[in-house]
Amino acid sequence: QVRLVESGGGSVQAGGSLRLSCAASKYALSDYCMGWFRQRPGEEREKVATIDIYGNTVYSDSVKGRFTISKNDDEDNLILQMNRLKPEDTAVYYCAGEAYGTCDRDFAYWGRGTQVTVSS
Repeated sequence: QVRLVESGGGSVQAGGSLRLSCAASKYALSDYCMGWFRQRPGEEREKVATIDIYGNTVYSDSVKGRFTISKNDDEDNLILQMNRLKPEDTAVYYCAGEAYGTCDRDFAYWGRGTQVTVSS
């Protein structure tokens, strides 16, 4: 069973930065495609960034150039570095895993989420 626990959310002013971390079960980072998703109140969940087992990354257009997804294999952590934050980045952010490793199947494993609030 894969366990994912997010941390690092909080409140920040527009233009600031936050670093989200997802503590993952051992081998999840190496064997799974990992991703960050977010959900604003009343909206559908949005895929923010993914990283596959080869290290290839994909970003949504709304965060490209501002967010960076990475893995810390030594600590079994998935990281989302968020820079130049905007009020529209306000959402609950979720860490997720896809067992096939290629990021083109359903994400079956999810954390509970962490709140990010960006004020103008």
